[in-house]
Amino acid sequence: MITLTPDDVKQRFGPLFAKKFLVMVDERAGMAEILEQCHARGTIEWDAMNRRRAGGVVLGCMVEGSAMTIHAKLGRLPVNFGAAGDTIGGQALEAVDVNGDEVITSWAGIAGAGVGVAACLPQAPGVLRAEYPTEDDLKIGGARTNRVRIVSPRYEKVCFGIDDTDTKTEGATWVLALKCAEACRVPGVEFLNMRLVQLNPLVPQKTTNCVGSALNFAVRPGQVTALADHVRAFVEAHTVSDDTGIAWYRGIEFPRGSPFAESIKTRIVTVEEAEREAAALDIRFLDGNGRKGRIGALGAVLWGNRGIEAAGLYGEHL
Repeated sequence: MITLTPDDVKQRFGPLFAKKFLVMVDERAGMAEILEQCHARGTIEWDAMNRRRAGGVVLGCMVEGSAMTIHAKLGRLPVNFGAAGDTIGGQALEAVDVNGDEVITSWAGIAGAGVGVAACLPQAPGVLRAEYPTEDDLKIGGARTNRVRIVSPRYEKVCFGIDDTDTKTEGATWVLALKCAEACRVPGVEFLNMRLVQLNPLVPQKTTNCVGSALNFAVRPGQVTALADHVRAFVEAHTVSDDTGIAWYRGIEFPRGSPFAESIKTRIVTVEEAEREAAALDIRFLDGNGRKGRIGALGAVLWGNRGIEAAGLYGEHL
């Protein structure tokens, strides 16, 4: 086994194109979420298609610009790996293993895709070290096959839903939410993204657009409480409404499907219904109000990782 740091890899192969690598783990669901970012979209698109075709532990891939999110099973599974073909992928994720405070992802690539996993990805900010099984795995390019284990810090995923921080005359929840994320200085916390979640525009008690906001973070072990404290304190200090709701969920996947994902966009939901559904999904509330903002906050968490459809009316697609 040959072990190299990202600087070692860069010195050996020259600087390449990976800009970010981060792995979140949800052991309760037996899943990991891997975030990669590259300088260009084309490489990300090709990698995503090939990893999905290769199978292994990959459950699905999503590309947004030059970034890719992979959902994967924990453990190791056989892959359909080789030169890219009808049923074979030229790059594969073979395993995701948790070792204490670290996560080990095991990769295989052939030809140019081998350069990607052996020389490019191990340089990404967020990588601790790369472990190559043999010296041959450090020979890149041509028709060679390369394998590498990439070791990175263990994160978990936390989603916050925020609603009813404004009134008909003052404030905007999405502005407050983004300012909350940008103001976070908790060590070991990475802000991932924010989503605006369109709620039911026909409810009688609403501000003009009836939109909640979701904030997604990657959080190192031991820092979740500090992050939750920051979100609660910031929102409570800057809201102009007495109805503010703040909900949050720790994990990548809910334990079951929720009919409230549809209900929150299509019918009038009571606070009591929202609280019961939140408890069943292990979604918790940070606010002390217990008022109508909890409905939209729950909706924001339910839709916070479901793609662009979160921003539309129910059933609306681009």
